[in-house]
Amino acid sequence: MQFQKLPVNERAAKLNADVERVVNDTVRAYDRFMGKVGLGGRRAAYDDEHYEFVGGASDTLRKKHYDKSLRLLWKAEHVAPWSSFKDAGEAERALLSAAEHGMTDQEKAARRRISSKEFRALLDREYTPAEKRALVKILSKIGHGEAYAWLVSASMLTEVQSTGARAAVTMQIMEEAKHFVVLRELIEAFEVEIPRQAAWDYLLLEGSLRVKGLNRFFAMNVLIETIALSIFGLLSDKPGLEVLRNFHLDESRHTALPDNYFREFPMTEWQKKSPAARLARLGMSLPAVPLVLYLEPELAELGVDVFEFAGSVLRKAMNLAERSGFLLPLPSKTLLTVFNAVFNAYCRATRQGHQWRDYMAADTTHGAAEAAVEREIFGGHSAAAQ
Repeated sequence: MQFQKLPVNERAAKLNADVERVVNDTVRAYDRFMGKVGLGGRRAAYDDEHYEFVGGASDTLRKKHYDKSLRLLWKAEHVAPWSSFKDAGEAERALLSAAEHGMTDQEKAARRRISSKEFRALLDREYTPAEKRALVKILSKIGHGEAYAWLVSASMLTEVQSTGARAAVTMQIMEEAKHFVVLRELIEAFEVEIPRQAAWDYLLLEGSLRVKGLNRFFAMNVLIETIALSIFGLLSDKPGLEVLRNFHLDESRHTALPDNYFREFPMTEWQKKSPAARLARLGMSLPAVPLVLYLEPELAELGVDVFEFAGSVLRKAMNLAERSGFLLPLPSKTLLTVFNAVFNAYCRATRQGHQWRDYMAADTTHGAAEAAVEREIFGGHSAAAQ
């Protein structure tokens, strides 16, 4: 795989890394202290340094229960053809007829490749060691994020109303679990060190667990899932990463869930417009900006401008937030203008000969299918479709 690498201001990258280390040490020390004195601390029982939940992998238990449950998952379309359910795909209908239940053919094939020597050889052949490290660092951000998405979506079951909404959230829980397990195996196949959470994703994800009530929809489905969708859309056309197209489709449904839910169970005007709620949403979102900037060296290694990626994520997230009723202190158009000015100022300071660019109009999603999916959610244009 040939990437057209982009130049990086080494001083700016080192400064970002140094700031992250200081913030990380401070945040984690504070949470350890608060946990010891019983006043809070880290909410997630998750060990990001070992890429596991506290208690370890327990893969034997997972295979006996979670994997088996997926194999035996029945489809209403198969056992109750008279019902209105259309819940089996073409590949699943073929599998059901052969008494195989669970993942689609594409997912099963991807899992076989992930566990094979041939797949690892493909990664070694297609990517340099530096590119492998860059891909793992970027994917691990969402790998850790899937762990929190699993926890947050499970907590949402007690917050939503209606059978349909609970069924939707239940499926998201199952999909987040599958995402965590499959993505973990994919990342491990690169055979490079998997980094811990940076301070910025630590703050962002821990914040999503601390949010109360339906505001978790904003933290997880609007904000974090949009970042995940954008990363999967960026990388799903790369050799060996085709399975990410399945993740991208799942995330597209997850990002649409708040808007669909509030169409049936609208928020009150106070919930939408409360000044405190607006400020809280903005504060919840802010760690996403330094998180993306922290990945500048890795994105540059893959030929991706970090500010184009950040602009694409911000535009999509603010689009979803406003449409769902999660209003921010300022209209999205104004906030995007502010972020655009900040990004261009940063580039003028760190990139020689920088000319002003509208980063908020960028789209880093690759692949026609992924671009079509995102147009349905966000509208507008996609670079892959032009």
